[in-house]
Amino acid sequence: MLSPAVHQIALVTGANRGIGLEVCLQLAQKGHTVLLGSRDPEKGRAAAEKLGNENSINGKIIPCQLDVTSDDSINQLFQTVNDTYGHLDILINNAGILYDTWEKASTADLEGTVRQAIETNLFGAWRMIRVFLPLIKKSRHGRIVNVSSQAGSINEMGNGPPAYQVSKAALNALTRTLAGELANTGILVNAVCPGWVATDMGGAGGGPVSIGAASVVWAATLPDNGPTGGFFRHGKPLRW
Repeated sequence: MLSPAVHQIALVTGANRGIGLEVCLQLAQKGHTVLLGSRDPEKGRAAAEKLGNENSINGKIIPCQLDVTSDDSINQLFQTVNDTYGHLDILINNAGILYDTWEKASTADLEGTVRQAIETNLFGAWRMIRVFLPLIKKSRHGRIVNVSSQAGSINEMGNGPPAYQVSKAALNALTRTLAGELANTGILVNAVCPGWVATDMGGAGGGPVSIGAASVVWAATLPDNGPTGGFFRHGKPLRW
């Protein structure tokens, strides 16, 4: 079957910097209309303007206020997307926080760090899926990409940042569960680990952001006969 056509509508959460920002650029370069989700609308506008000024873009990048921990914010954006486009082709749940290397599972701050991580890394993606799935079902090539991490792999997991690891493992479980539910709809649902890249969250020493983002874009633009319910990095399967 043919790959999804260009000029699709894509929504990227947590996209005013880092991997999310680069994902917006790469999708726009493919001709997509990209909704750049940002909690801070000013930062979102500045990021979108900078991308447009510094790069050759075939599509569009449109900044949108979006806080994935807020039902009101998500619902307002849903109404805007519904009224403007009537459907959504690609949802990329990129927003993520708290690589809590300073904590141990046995003593972690459950009401602080752990709750915050789960609220954004798991529930944020889950909220987005629940609200926007009706619009994705109206697409001919629906794609949902949950930006995860190998830190959330049960197979690979050991001592590490507890809130982050547990929240990403739960996001992986959500990916599998949703992919099973949507198996016969044509909507492909996958988790992607972009790898260690040099971002504000990843820190210095990682690889180029462009390579990490390309893993996400690969999953967002899979052909109709592509995989679903998988966990990937650089287009290759990872162990759960």
